[in-house]
Amino acid sequence: MRNRRRVLGALLAACVLGGGTVAASAIAKPTKQSDVFKAAWIYVGPHNDGGWSQAHDMGRLAVQKAFGSKVQTTYKENVPEGPQVCQTIESLIRDGNKIIFATSFGFQSCMAQEAAKHPDVYFEQATGTLQSKNMAEYFGAGEEPIYLAGMAAGAATKNGTIGLVVAYPIPEVIRHTNAFALGAQAVNPNVKVKLVWTHSWFDPAKEKRAAQSLHSAGADVLAQNVDSPATGQFAESVHVPWVGYDSDAHKFAPKSWLTAAIYKWGVYYVPRVKAAMDGTWKTGFYYGTLKDGFTTLAPFGPSVSAKTKAAIAAKRQAMIAGKFAPLSGPLYDQSGKLRVQKGHVMTVKERYAMNWLVKGVIGSPKG
Repeated sequence: MRNRRRVLGALLAACVLGGGTVAASAIAKPTKQSDVFKAAWIYVGPHNDGGWSQAHDMGRLAVQKAFGSKVQTTYKENVPEGPQVCQTIESLIRDGNKIIFATSFGFQSCMAQEAAKHPDVYFEQATGTLQSKNMAEYFGAGEEPIYLAGMAAGAATKNGTIGLVVAYPIPEVIRHTNAFALGAQAVNPNVKVKLVWTHSWFDPAKEKRAAQSLHSAGADVLAQNVDSPATGQFAESVHVPWVGYDSDAHKFAPKSWLTAAIYKWGVYYVPRVKAAMDGTWKTGFYYGTLKDGFTTLAPFGPSVSAKTKAAIAAKRQAMIAGKFAPLSGPLYDQSGKLRVQKGHVMTVKERYAMNWLVKGVIGSPKG
């Protein structure tokens, strides 16, 4: 099973919440200014998938633009999780790459092994939980813009039923689902969010079938926490609104498009490559937010009203100002049990261990 972003809360003891990297000492020697610095990315899907991998590739391109001829970037796409990751990393190191960004949780084991074998190379693991002297971990608070995207969906539904196509029943997807549902309920308290699990991050055929199933079950708005635009393409074919994820994919369904939570990976990649180039790179854990520009919302589609835009803008500003957090109490699970006390904002460690769904979500947190 592909488990790119499966997160183990217990391993997060070494992590801290913040808008930057933390702890540990710089390693390796600065690269000579005359040298071309090589940086590489490993993708679990195609670089132009319209979602997760494409967003990372836009970050890679931001690095190339920032440093021009001083940097040579490359990527390996459609790399399956398992032993082949180790082989890919070895190949990239032989080619002279001095920093490697792995963008799927299932790459983590090989990244950790290779980091131990190559102390003179910098390793960066997206969505992982392990760190070492030359291996850092990074991700972002997707729950913030996902909550805002949920508000757009909640305003768009007429019958109060939203369909959400989701990948794996893991803490990342569960907390994103909860944030989406809470955002929708902030606009329409009676909203129900129905789930269909695909057990895959990128499978357009499965995603389309899931969207069809949700629409047949009464969903008049569709949304996703998977990588391809197949959900949106189906939404366009049946004339219902759609919320995407990972990238601005409005071109795939311009009439149905509402918005999407997106990650601006270049906000992280550019300074990390610069630090690797000048020898000031340090390991640590990064959890980017709306405040530091790492997460954001894609542009709105034509059907999003001025009233909805204003409500979303106000909530966004409250998040940035620290006056509101999507995953803050009181929060109740599907059975009505109080899970998060009033006034408590879930910590990053608690979010990384989330294994329950909020009230109003229809589906099992076990998939």
